[in-house]
Amino acid sequence: MKHIYLFLIVAFLPFIALAQQSPNQRKTYNFNPGWKLFVGDLLGAESTDFDDKAWKAITLPYAWNEDEAFKKSIEDLSTGIAWYRKHFTISEATPSSKIFLEFEGIRQAGEFYLNGKFIGRHENGVMAFGFDISALINQNKENVIAVRIDNAWNYREKATNSGYQWNDKNFNANYGGISKNVRLHITGNIYQTLPLFSTLKTTGNYCYAKDFNIKDKSAVIVSESQVKNESTADQKLVYEVELKDLDGKIVKTFKSAVTTVKAGDTLTLKAEALVTGLNFWSWGYGYLYTVTSRLKSEGKLIDELSTKTGFRKTAFKNGMVYLNDRVLMMKGYAQRSSNEWPAIGLSVPPWLSDYSNQLMVESNANLVRWMHITPWKQDIESCDRVGLIQAMPAGDSEKDVTGTRWDQRKAVMTDAIIYNRNNPSIVFYECGNESISAAHMQEMKDIRNLYDPNGGRAIGSREMLDIPEAEYGGEMLYINKSATKPVWSMEYSRDEALRKYWDEFSPPFHVNGAGPKYKDADASDYNRNQDSFAIEDVIRWNEYYEERPGTGTRVSAGGVNIIFSDSNTHHRGEENYRRSGEVDAMRIPKDAFFAHKVMWDGWVDAKKTGIHLIGHWNYKAGVKKNVYIVASGDKVELILNNKSLGFGEKSNGFLFTFKNITYQAGTIKAISYSSAGKKLAETQLKTAGKPVGLKLTAMKNPSGFKADGADVVLVQVEVTDQEGNRCPTASDMVNFSLDGPAEWRGGLAQGPDNYILAKNLPVENGVNRVLIRSTTAAGKINLTAKAEGLQSASLSFETLQVNTVQGLSNQLPSDGLKPNLSKGATPLAPSYTISRKSIKIVAAEAGANNDKANLSFDDNELSDWVNDGKIATAWIKYTLAKESTVSAVSLKLNGFRTKIYPLRILVDRKVVFEGNSKPSLGYFTANCKPAKGKTVTIQLVGSGKDKENSYIGVEVNGKKLDDGVDRAETKLKGGLSIIEAEIYEQP
Repeated sequence: MKHIYLFLIVAFLPFIALAQQSPNQRKTYNFNPGWKLFVGDLLGAESTDFDDKAWKAITLPYAWNEDEAFKKSIEDLSTGIAWYRKHFTISEATPSSKIFLEFEGIRQAGEFYLNGKFIGRHENGVMAFGFDISALINQNKENVIAVRIDNAWNYREKATNSGYQWNDKNFNANYGGISKNVRLHITGNIYQTLPLFSTLKTTGNYCYAKDFNIKDKSAVIVSESQVKNESTADQKLVYEVELKDLDGKIVKTFKSAVTTVKAGDTLTLKAEALVTGLNFWSWGYGYLYTVTSRLKSEGKLIDELSTKTGFRKTAFKNGMVYLNDRVLMMKGYAQRSSNEWPAIGLSVPPWLSDYSNQLMVESNANLVRWMHITPWKQDIESCDRVGLIQAMPAGDSEKDVTGTRWDQRKAVMTDAIIYNRNNPSIVFYECGNESISAAHMQEMKDIRNLYDPNGGRAIGSREMLDIPEAEYGGEMLYINKSATKPVWSMEYSRDEALRKYWDEFSPPFHVNGAGPKYKDADASDYNRNQDSFAIEDVIRWNEYYEERPGTGTRVSAGGVNIIFSDSNTHHRGEENYRRSGEVDAMRIPKDAFFAHKVMWDGWVDAKKTGIHLIGHWNYKAGVKKNVYIVASGDKVELILNNKSLGFGEKSNGFLFTFKNITYQAGTIKAISYSSAGKKLAETQLKTAGKPVGLKLTAMKNPSGFKADGADVVLVQVEVTDQEGNRCPTASDMVNFSLDGPAEWRGGLAQGPDNYILAKNLPVENGVNRVLIRSTTAAGKINLTAKAEGLQSASLSFETLQVNTVQGLSNQLPSDGLKPNLSKGATPLAPSYTISRKSIKIVAAEAGANNDKANLSFDDNELSDWVNDGKIATAWIKYTLAKESTVSAVSLKLNGFRTKIYPLRILVDRKVVFEGNSKPSLGYFTANCKPAKGKTVTIQLVGSGKDKENSYIGVEVNGKKLDDGVDRAETKLKGGLSIIEAEIYEQP
């Protein structure tokens, strides 16, 4: 009998264990489906019984003025009141359940009502927020949420009557309404909180790694969660953590000791363990783990939360950025946080965010600096997947502020850090688009230290060159170098060019710089053609590259080009939107995209295999033009129809010019070589034949085109010749017809209203793109494109049904999206070679202001030495730490943009250089005849003069661009002023 009882006990043990492992009470639903929209203000629209049947049916995210994106200039985007309503039913919760709404963000301010009762207000127009709606939910009955949203440019916070600094008509495109995703969460009354600080006062989960061993692929993984016990009894809880890799394989499970959380208390629980065999997140290698944190009581599962995150090691020292122990020069784009598209604005599906952000990585960018306001969670998670480092701002405009507006900035930074601290792609927290005070910097740093002390993120601001509280800094439009904290340029090129303008020899024959003035000032730089635009990007970047890691003790940490994609924001060119992008608004690349791809291919030193032939090869007979090649080799040969045209003139590090090449139809080929003559790379352009037809290509969600009313397909249309080659000068008008359950959103082109929402629009340079949005009905969609005199093209695709029950869906918008691993794990080898070594300066004496001579080598670019304006005193002499062979001297001179100085350099008493300085973005390097000595003397040997066309030192609005420290002495004939000097020897 005992054996029978024992058998029964053993047999039922698995069932007892299953009973103890009760199902996770946490559910997360997609709350985007099934909304109604009314544009305007209505009395009583918050009431449960209000009749909204006639309102427009929409799926979130959805900006109510989306039709105006790129049709209107930013300051003309419509503002006003809009109401959003949604009916939904919750059947899975119990009376003890907790129910939360999470909004990723709205624009600008919203008043929220549930079942007719006011539940809260959110006003900053940037950050995520949420509401605890547990007490107001009608269980198993219909609930109604109503939101009144005001997107006025001059909106003022109700409690303070203060506006928000970042609600700005220059850079923050005003796509009004619920323009970001919404989720609904159900948990038990003992749960891990949400990271929604401003409204729920909770901080959620925090995952990070420490004690890295990159070579051995190990680190200690830490997970901690804020836990609330809203039950009526104390609870003894174990915090258990499970780590899964990309393939879903369990890598490690670990847990905390038993901890008692008293009824009504909030406590942070934590567990950590050493994990080996890790794949570290890296540039172009978006390796993500799933961290599942569980609350258990006596073996019973209480709550389970899954977080996608990655682990990477960072350091910020010696003027450089380190990722996984390898130096990475920052290269990328300053992008508007709206990251918008025509006729949709920012409210695109996650796969399209991936498409756009991965294009940055394909151009070999490693950094996106979002501008002024925190990007929405969808873009942040997208950068995690594609392997793109982010600089995350909070909210600001163009200057430091005080009082309420500073408090608002701190509040947004607090929310942003807590909400986004598990996203590995965020490496920089940016506190301002202009310098802030040391005291304000410390306040922001304190917030970071409190809520993200272990995330490996530097906090700083634009400028901040002489503020030690900042962990990084850097200006815009000129070069900074540092031996301590990294400094990188926040915007190093912001010229504009329409993609349609190849050059002056291609239709529509745009002469570079032609266009209207801007505020009655010359705006040539904002009306470039593609040739000029790409060349200017090469010229600008090369100056940063010449000061890269490996070129001395003080180096540039890199910089970002403003912007990546053409933007519906502040513009200076002839269009009503900004055309500074390396791709246009439909993400079609300009030549500058490929120029960056060549120059940026490498962690620091550029790989030698990059090459791009700028432009096309379809001209009229007799045309003579310069041919430009961007290449990272030492020399480039041009071959036209198998005949060599010799080697190009190299300039600006990467640019090779072949002057006055006579066009001949056929094939033009460029081949790059090393200095020893080894072939490194080649590329070619072929003359396209006569246009004969259209070609359609669909780009869509890799997990299928979803019939959710929010997904889109991006369709490219090309004019092609008989062999299928794109005709690069075609500008045919294409007429589209669409049939099936889909909504036409169209594309963009130069013309009336920028062709927004038009079904007839032209290709430009032989290509264009259009967007088509799904409806909530699944089915087959047919698209046909026709153009006069060309063969038509058709394309069919089907949308997949999305399951929605009573307003809730289990399918989240980003489900099925996979990380980009194309660049592979961080290499272990060094990322740069040392090309020159700094010689330490121990003392200096000067012809005047001798007590200030040390300011010329103090690693502070806001201080300088200047003489008294007399030629006899225009010298400074440096004493070196040891006798050395001097090979070069680098100088940042006052007036570095616009002034030319005749200089003589001596090592001891021997002249090693005599010549003129060169205007630059910051630094002039005098390459010297190598000489050994203990002192280096720099003398002014004549009157300095302004560079011709020195208007380049003035912005289009008349504001003087940074040109050093303003000194009256440098305006005199004998004036000499040095901001920073560095002396080198060969390694």
